[in-house]
Amino acid sequence: MNVRAIIAAAALLPLFACSGHAGTGGVLPSSTQTTAKAQEGAMALPGGEQNACTGSIELGNVQCPVILNTLLGVVSDVLIAVLGQSAIPGYHPSDIRAAYNLPATGGSGATVAVVDEGDDPNAASDLAVYRKEFGLPACTTANGCFRKANENGTTDGSGLPAPNQEWSMEIAVDLDMVSAVCPQCHIVLVEANSSDITDFGTAVDTAASLGATEISNSYYTDEYAGVIDADQYYDHPGIPITAAAGDGGYGVVFPASSQYVTAVGGTTLTRGGASRGWTESAWSYTGSGCSAYFAKPSWQTDTGCTMRTVTDLAVDGDPKTGVAAYNTYAPAGEQGWAVYGGTSIGAPIVAAIYALAGNGSSLNGASYAYAHSADFYAVTSGSNGTCSPSYLCTAGPGYNGPAGLGTPDGIGAF
Repeated sequence: MNVRAIIAAAALLPLFACSGHAGTGGVLPSSTQTTAKAQEGAMALPGGEQNACTGSIELGNVQCPVILNTLLGVVSDVLIAVLGQSAIPGYHPSDIRAAYNLPATGGSGATVAVVDEGDDPNAASDLAVYRKEFGLPACTTANGCFRKANENGTTDGSGLPAPNQEWSMEIAVDLDMVSAVCPQCHIVLVEANSSDITDFGTAVDTAASLGATEISNSYYTDEYAGVIDADQYYDHPGIPITAAAGDGGYGVVFPASSQYVTAVGGTTLTRGGASRGWTESAWSYTGSGCSAYFAKPSWQTDTGCTMRTVTDLAVDGDPKTGVAAYNTYAPAGEQGWAVYGGTSIGAPIVAAIYALAGNGSSLNGASYAYAHSADFYAVTSGSNGTCSPSYLCTAGPGYNGPAGLGTPDGIGAF
């Protein structure tokens, strides 16, 4: 019996229908802007999925957006020991590399930073389990590959924020996805003190000061006037910075709307059905749309939005077709191997692809990707809501809001 095939089949159950946010695609008055958590409420997740983090947020605070596939549940180490790797649900590193035509080597000398909130005391040991299980080289503090820092840059283990079980799931996914795509990369985990966007911004600046060559941001808050002040934290020319596009359906979140980042949307990724061996459609919960506050960068040329358009590109994000990750610090009942989704898995995947390409020192924002649009797989089906013009929320030929330029076909666009 192929256990993984059975689990994978369960993961491909159809998504429940959802209409998303109605909108015009133009600049919305600030009074209509809702928090990211309110967007999630308007787009309630279907049965079998849950947000890893609970509770509401206020403007200026961020939420960990990773989504746990509860339909597949959590697989214990005991079961893995008996049944082997095939019992680990979700896509494995080899699947991710195959889906996006990525090389198995590269990234030597690169340091990918992931920015999250709170401390995960088990981050290093859980990362070691993930990498060992999939035959990836060890990445430890002892060999200089893995570092953990607080938002002010202390790396000796002192001054870390309070442990956070919910954010530990986001941390695990971020570290595992960088490892899956770029096994030779070094990784630095920078832990913000709180959910305040200024703490996260400080952590981004710290990541840059610690020598990160790429920075991944798997979090967001809804746009509001104050995000203009926070934009400065993401201005690091020569360091590709990625940001999750949101998981509440049609609508724009920050920092994905910053001109300094590559905004990563989500797709539903399934095996077969195309010459590449994989098929993708826009995930119905991915974020997209027209920024209310940030001007359109020169490298973005769509005409239906006069401001910054989200997204730039996409990768797998649907929890029904999600990725495997390992975490032992999660709340009770959620510890072990599990399947995760959300646009938060895309931010570290794309940051690691930038690291594989090794071209970051000459990049600014997503400009290089737009100049190499032929190096993407087109995403022409799927929608995340209702809007006008329709390309801002409906996938189709050429650039579109939910999937941007498309999904990576190798590293040529990075």
